Amino acid sequence: MIEFDDVQLVDVSRHFGRRRAVSHVSLAARAGEVVGLLGPNGAGKSTIISMLATLVVPSAGDIRYGSMEDRRPPSSIRSRIGLLAHELHLYPDLTARQNLEFFARLHGLDPHERVDRALASAGLDDRGDEPVSGFSRGMRQRLALERALLHSPKLVLLDEPFTGLDDRAVGLVAGRLRTLAGAGAIVLLATHDLDLADGLISRMAVVRNGRLIADEAPGGGLRARYRELMAS
Repeated sequence: MIEFDDVQLVDVSRHFGRRRAVSHVSLAARAGEVVGLLGPNGAGKSTIISMLATLVVPSAGDIRYGSMEDRRPPSSIRSRIGLLAHELHLYPDLTARQNLEFFARLHGLDPHERVDRALASAGLDDRGDEPVSGFSRGMRQRLALERALLHSPKLVLLDEPFTGLDDRAVGLVAGRLRTLAGAGAIVLLATHDLDLADGLISRMAVVRNGRLIADEAPGGGLRARYRELMAS
């Protein structure tokens, strides 16, 4: 099993034709951190997440998983990455339990105890045998998060993880992320919801027009600092 305690983007750029989605970004995230990737829509956050997930190859620069230096890391690195993207990758005609069992088996895992724990973590232990097609967006979001965590990934990548969640569900997800970081995972989440990020993230990495313009502790006034950076 591949092990690493940090992940780094080193002078990474990504172009799509003539459009430069990400330009010369250098950023590190370490075990135990919850790093907030902040910025407006179109800033390049999702592209950074996709590159870290090995779904998109950088046009220039390197991504390093621990001591592994390779622009195209081995496919086995994906067994150490959990991704929650905009597309939730759930099968609506299957029940919540069947979805989790399917993905557990894809990872070569015995689904029995893991699925029960995942349903409980999602707050869906009483809805596990219902088809996902009848779930609200927030319920599907929580289920998809647990789907991404079934294999106990070292690097957890989340793209707008709070979409569609009510206050109770936000608390469940935020608590889950704190627990993951406390257990030694590297957590990086992209969001434009500053109120939800405040108090959760240990570092803020702010992206604007594809460039990293700040990498710092959020301090006591995340929203005020963000506005200051956006205005500068």
